[in-house]
Amino acid sequence: MSREPDLFGPDAGRPASGTLEAAAGAPLAARMRPRSIDEFLGQPALVGEGAALRELIERDRVPSLILWGPPGCGKTTLAGIVARRTGARFEPFSAVTEGIDRVRELIEQAAERKRATGQDTILFVDEIHRFNKSQQDAFLPHVEAGTITLIGATTENPSFEVVGPLLSRTRVFVLEPLGRETVADLSRRALSDRERGLGEQGLAIEDEALDRLADSADGDARRALNALETAAHLVGDADTILLHHIESALQRRFARYDKSGEEHYNLISALHKSVRGSDADGALYWLARMLDGGEDPMYIARRLMRMAVEDIGLADPAALQVAVAARDAFHFLGSPEGDLALAEACAYLAAAPKSNRLYRGFGAAMRTARDTPAEAVPLHIRNAPTRLMKDLGYGAGYQYDPDAAGGVAAQTYLPESLSGTRFYEPGDEGREPEIGRRLDRARRLRSAAGAGGDQELGGTNG
Repeated sequence: MSREPDLFGPDAGRPASGTLEAAAGAPLAARMRPRSIDEFLGQPALVGEGAALRELIERDRVPSLILWGPPGCGKTTLAGIVARRTGARFEPFSAVTEGIDRVRELIEQAAERKRATGQDTILFVDEIHRFNKSQQDAFLPHVEAGTITLIGATTENPSFEVVGPLLSRTRVFVLEPLGRETVADLSRRALSDRERGLGEQGLAIEDEALDRLADSADGDARRALNALETAAHLVGDADTILLHHIESALQRRFARYDKSGEEHYNLISALHKSVRGSDADGALYWLARMLDGGEDPMYIARRLMRMAVEDIGLADPAALQVAVAARDAFHFLGSPEGDLALAEACAYLAAAPKSNRLYRGFGAAMRTARDTPAEAVPLHIRNAPTRLMKDLGYGAGYQYDPDAAGGVAAQTYLPESLSGTRFYEPGDEGREPEIGRRLDRARRLRSAAGAGGDQELGGTNG
């Protein structure tokens, strides 16, 4: 039995039948939802001719699945199309406004329905990532037993937000943001549709206004149609939607950014790799995207420091100083003035010579340290604070390097088994050639004491 829809909840604008059909007074975006696979625009990789999801829908063989994509790309619409093509009972559900008790109620009804009539149930869970691990686990036995077919929709990466056992029992389909031409086509369709759209108003839209709408929607059909509906109200007695109507309807574009979700990791990856690739323009763009999206500037500052030591290292030792100074400057100035300090560091790091030799060399040293945790410190460089330790030979034969010719004494500093091992091998960028020459000179002076041959463990630039 279907429940009455919540006027302010996920069923707002839907009839009590359990489908996704919108009532006459619903927003334009809800009224214009495609009713069939042939009306659906965009996502050709999923629903184009011969595509996997289209074949499953048309054959009424839809398994439990997760639809992952940004807002307004068609996830709920695809669920509605499944509802029309299948003979199953369709139960829409929102993880934002309803809880696990309602899930249990729907599953009990589904089990009873299957026993009584043999009818299957499709449970569509919007924003499934809002459920915690234990709540998601509640679906497992019922999906496994075939009591329900689960269709979950999420804007978050299922790898992070959906529990592994549930992922293993579902198929994940990835939806992309709609292309600008698709958004433009949807807008034209809404303007001409007399049954569900704005066709009765007889409105036209100038090309410049349509271009702006398509560009500013950011691949979100809902955003585009909501703005179009608002612009249609702003027209008044005129018969054409102009650019200024669209601009007034759109207002400010907000960044699509989640500080703890996949987009957070995507953007910081883009920033880091732009710096590593010496592309200051790309680095500044991704920095601006992160700041505009509300990212913690101190997180960005910490990552800039990481770039300075990982990708630049001793090719330009000043890079770390610049990154630390940018953090301190932002801490002192705050935003927006401090944003420029981060931008300065970002551009400096992008332009700096790159070397990961120190990064790789220290990694090799760490691996060797873990493999040789019991190697003794050579006696001549041990500390000898007591008479007993001196009598045992601690510190015996140590030479004070500043007093030696050239400032380097002829003595070793590694355990005997590692004598002559090289972890850090400077490259040929920035300051490293000079550093390499100095280290080679020091090695030659130490070799006078029979330091042994060199064994390279450090990596090369990569």
